[in-house]
Amino acid sequence: MSIPENKDFLSPVAKILVAAGISIVLLLVFINSRDLSTVREPDASPVKVLQLSFEDRPDGSIAVIDYKTGKQIDTVQGEAGFVRGTLRGLAQERKRRGLDGGPPFELIYRADGRLTLSDTATGRLVDLESFGPTNASTFFKLLNESKVVAVSKS
Repeated sequence: MSIPENKDFLSPVAKILVAAGISIVLLLVFINSRDLSTVREPDASPVKVLQLSFEDRPDGSIAVIDYKTGKQIDTVQGEAGFVRGTLRGLAQERKRRGLDGGPPFELIYRADGRLTLSDTATGRLVDLESFGPTNASTFFKLLNESKVVAVSKS
């Protein structure tokens, strides 16, 4: 009597199909988890609201402009991955809808300490705090540099 050899139960093609299936599932989970950062209806009232527009510059930087005054309050230079990524996502949504330029974005500091970036053209809201304090601080900096005053309660 001989001992039977250990054979793989899955053929190479089946292994590739299983790996592809797992990869697709992981990709879908990743894509859906990114959508969770979009807040549909924030609960806390705004404390400060800064209306902004963003302009690409020839040197590759992005000018951050106070929409009401037209004054440049900051420049995004270099990588600035989080700011660029957030703005790119919002700009792509506007482009898909044929809304290039136009109405301002609103940077909203809320009573519960959250910071929200709102696209007034599309209605999309991004809860910046959900990306961690380091990333949110890049947008908090804009509030401080603009010297925007608190929203009055009428």
